Amino acid sequence: MGVREELIDHVPRLRRYARALVHNRELADDLVQDTLERALRHARQYHDGTDLRAWLFTIMHNAFVNQMRGAGMRATHVPMDDDTLSDGLSGAEWQSPANPAGSLEVRDLDYALQRLPAEQREVVLLVGLESMSYAEVALALGIPVGTVMSRLSRGRERLRSLMAGVKPEARLRVVR
Repeated sequence: MGVREELIDHVPRLRRYARALVHNRELADDLVQDTLERALRHARQYHDGTDLRAWLFTIMHNAFVNQMRGAGMRATHVPMDDDTLSDGLSGAEWQSPANPAGSLEVRDLDYALQRLPAEQREVVLLVGLESMSYAEVALALGIPVGTVMSRLSRGRERLRSLMAGVKPEARLRVVR
């Protein structure tokens, strides 16, 4: 099976990671599309026997960094054709969730994740959400394994603080 055929198996992982990364469904889908487009365009650069998932996440990471540098990520994205506001909604869309406490925790976790610096958020999501090893994350992001470990440690600690409602202490520099 070639790269083109194997790409399909990785689309759900790419979409999940992109949505958690950019926190906007439309922009996440655009990021996935850009990633797949680049992967297909450069398929000859992929070497059989290497980790396709890490290669795809590397492409996505680079595309995300490029988008962050551009004006597209700085502007607020407002969808013009929101299907959720259509007149044909049934009552099920307006019902409260069966476990409101669980949905609040998920919302709080999502909020906390978005407050992490992008470097920490990427590592936390790849390790926690995608179950990638430190070595795979290092390969995908092009950073040393030690950097992955320190970003993960700082990211997890920051998440714990945010979830507990503790504001990070201001670090004051004492001048003597």
